[in-house]
Amino acid sequence: MRWLLLFAALQFPSAASAQVFTGTAIAVDGDSLEMTGARIRLHGIDAPEGTQACQRNGEAWACGAEAKAMLAGLVDGKLVTCEQRDIDVYGRLVATCKAGRVDPAQALVRSGMAIALSEFSDAYLASEASAKQAKVGLWSSEFQLPADFRAANPQSAPQVYKRPTAPGVRYDQATGGGLYFRSCREARAAGRAPIYRGQPGYRSGLDGDNDGIACEPYRGR
Repeated sequence: MRWLLLFAALQFPSAASAQVFTGTAIAVDGDSLEMTGARIRLHGIDAPEGTQACQRNGEAWACGAEAKAMLAGLVDGKLVTCEQRDIDVYGRLVATCKAGRVDPAQALVRSGMAIALSEFSDAYLASEASAKQAKVGLWSSEFQLPADFRAANPQSAPQVYKRPTAPGVRYDQATGGGLYFRSCREARAAGRAPIYRGQPGYRSGLDGDNDGIACEPYRGR
């Protein structure tokens, strides 16, 4: 019996081991990486979009491009290890990562080039507080929250990817599968509300009156 269990363990890796990715990486934008054939979103932070500009000293500042450049510098030439935590509505793996011994998400927040998402993690709140106090990066400028920028500029949001095969993906059984939003707030932040039945991101739980339109604007009586 023991050898059978050993054989099974070798043939069918655990879910935890299947969720760790190691290799070289390139920065796609200020908070996501491309590595080992996967698109990975850094857990617990949000950086300005690539096309996003901020205002600093009365002048436009390409804060989104600078955030991407910083992330690129953090991972360039390093062995990157990412542990999956979730999958987002765009089909990207959400993971905590290390580039060598450095947590790139921590470095971005500490430098003020990304904000901490307290609703997902409290790991970076202290670093954000320090960046705010020092008025570095975004905190030295006038800027729109990345989620608000995406909502106002839907074309800036990442493209929805094909259905991933990695473990942990959320599917809506009522519609036969497909990535779905966890809340209407998330859908609106992504600039994808309202969502009609059959469109990517729709799920019945977000369609309170079951009229086929999820996250529609509230209309009071």
